[in-house]
Amino acid sequence: MKKLRVTVDGKAYDVLVEILDEGAPASRAAGHPTHVESAHVSAPAVSAPAHGGGAVAAGDVPSPLAGKVVSIDVKPGQTVEANAQLLTLEAMKMNTYVFAPTAGTVKEILVHPGDAVEEGRVLVKMSCA
Repeated sequence: MKKLRVTVDGKAYDVLVEILDEGAPASRAAGHPTHVESAHVSAPAVSAPAHGGGAVAAGDVPSPLAGKVVSIDVKPGQTVEANAQLLTLEAMKMNTYVFAPTAGTVKEILVHPGDAVEEGRVLVKMSCA
């Protein structure tokens, strides 16, 4: 058995795969049945996350992952450079920093520290410089 990561439509899945053509199968020696039926496996459909505003508009900064907002590092009206840190998310005990995609002014912050967010939810609205 090998553990592999498969990415489908940008979403990663960890899977265990039995390698059938590497020598004698271990399942026969362990008393497991030798006949295995195949099953069709498909990834769940990935749709645009609901974030209350329809499609992501220019200047919207979406969440790159599902997690919890740890801190917000900017204020509405603040001018930021491209790649300035806007906020910090936590997922699986790891921090992910969200950066400004372009230089501009922070128009609105749509989340608060402690909020749980889904991937794709708009976190900050910016007006581009």
